[in-house]
Amino acid sequence: MKLLLTLTLIFAVSACALAQGGQRKKTPETAPSALPAGYWGREQSKSVVDKTQTVRLSPDLSHLAEGERRAVAKLLEVGRIFQELYEQQQHPEAAESQRRLQRLHLLRGDPTPTQNLLTLYRLFQGPIATTLDNRREPFLPVDASRPGKNVYPWGITKEEVEAFLKAHPEKRDSILDPRTVVRRSTAENLSRDLAKLTQYPALATLHPGLRRELESLLPRRGHSGATPAFALYAVPYSLAHADELVRAHALLNEAADALQKEDEEFARYLRNRSRDLLSNDYESGDAAWVKGRFRNLNAQIGAYEVYDDELYGVKTFYALSLLSTRREETDALRRAMRGLQALEDSLPFARHKKVQDDIPVGVYDVVADFGQARGGNTATILPNENYLARRYGRTILLRSNIMRNPEIVGGAGDRWGAAVAAAHTDDLTSEGDFYRTLWHEVGHYLGVDATKTGQDLDTALQENSSAMEEMKADLVSLFVAEALHKQGYYTDTRLRSVYASGINRVLQNNPPRRTQPYNTMQLMQWNFFLEQGLLAFDAQTKKLSINYGKYHEVVGKLLAKVLEVQDEGDKAATDRFIEQYTKWDENLHGVIAKNIRDQQRYRFRLFKYAALNE
Repeated sequence: MKLLLTLTLIFAVSACALAQGGQRKKTPETAPSALPAGYWGREQSKSVVDKTQTVRLSPDLSHLAEGERRAVAKLLEVGRIFQELYEQQQHPEAAESQRRLQRLHLLRGDPTPTQNLLTLYRLFQGPIATTLDNRREPFLPVDASRPGKNVYPWGITKEEVEAFLKAHPEKRDSILDPRTVVRRSTAENLSRDLAKLTQYPALATLHPGLRRELESLLPRRGHSGATPAFALYAVPYSLAHADELVRAHALLNEAADALQKEDEEFARYLRNRSRDLLSNDYESGDAAWVKGRFRNLNAQIGAYEVYDDELYGVKTFYALSLLSTRREETDALRRAMRGLQALEDSLPFARHKKVQDDIPVGVYDVVADFGQARGGNTATILPNENYLARRYGRTILLRSNIMRNPEIVGGAGDRWGAAVAAAHTDDLTSEGDFYRTLWHEVGHYLGVDATKTGQDLDTALQENSSAMEEMKADLVSLFVAEALHKQGYYTDTRLRSVYASGINRVLQNNPPRRTQPYNTMQLMQWNFFLEQGLLAFDAQTKKLSINYGKYHEVVGKLLAKVLEVQDEGDKAATDRFIEQYTKWDENLHGVIAKNIRDQQRYRFRLFKYAALNE
């Protein structure tokens, strides 16, 4: 009896502490079943969950050899580490808010509301949700999202960073490096980083001078220790995430050992990438990745894309994508992709470059995605750094079991039918989406990759760089379609479908936020196509018609403008360009958006993976 009373008291105290810990306000619960303050209620979470489609990816891996299977298990462990790191990069309260939610879920008699919130956490990879009207809101009791996420001091403004850089211009490269975490120069932060260097001597060896630099920032004896509020410093990801990356380093080497005899080139890539994670320099791994010829597996491993950095658009975020090669399709596609130099020379731009014709491209099935790669990513071209692409080229990864998934393809067709005139209903096919996506990735490889002064586009255009680069790639895929048609690569039907896919791509179901690079550049294209007569809106039928005869000309005009602003590297001019073409008219865009929303069964997709036993 004493034990029972003790356990009852423990559970009662735990429940009370949990409820208080999850609250930011002292608002009492309105009903016994209500969640603590700050948690979305049943109806609010249900509105998003009901609009979420679950897609399960279960590729056939029976062809893998035993060593490859062991390597897959190790790589999935690395993926789990990267998932935690990505969520940490997004929000400093991510891990703790998830733990509180899981405890609350276990303690409640009615688990449905908290199960919805757990689904939202998985869907949005953190405690911040996108609402049905495209706003970003916390669904757990945490701070609202900040533009700099957790790769800069939480809540810092761009003005504060610029003030520091004006006073310390020599720090710009380290502060805005793609793979550094920016911190405030407090004794606590500096001591913690120095302790990690002591804990992991390999990091001190790989980053000579870092210890001395950090020690120089510590308050000197005899001083008060006060640090100016705007004083900042940066540390490499390898130090900021030392515990996690040292573990990932070991797992990657174990994976390499497992498949050494069956795929030596892939093993070499994994060993190089394991060192990259500690050195914070991806060159060796990227060279092995791009130039390697792997057997049955491939993997995107690291921090590459900058879309989540809404402050400067330069910080990369963690992702891991484990892929199974579709060998016959890959071989056929590589044979078909020749003559890229002629396509580069055809772009409406004077300063052409020399490109490699034999660009590595592969068709794959996703085994599992983690971090920034999770969420239905259809294709990737990496690496992004201009000097690496110039030295080694880039690799294109096409995710076939996402691009050709019948559930996803069916949703695209419904969207298309809701927006365009009946005469165009049959123009869009899954084949058109596949080839437009493929040549979108090639489009990243062609055209401007640095300003005319040699500056990286991310550095020059900052938060605008992603929108401009993605729009360039979109437009290249559509511009070169005419030449590919003349070569016989596209049939008449395939060309029409690629063109239709380009239109379907730009249609929005809500006004985009300025911090959404994809949605922003899609709205810009939509408005330019309307302005130039490629698209026309019929107010009576509330549908769009397409003038295919104008397609190549109009796309060429917009592509020429995008290449020009990238080449100039003038951020202010890019701001004006974006402002000019992101107008939203409720009587036109709003009508089409409502048509799309009204027929959309789902607004979000939650991906699950058989490899993770989901």
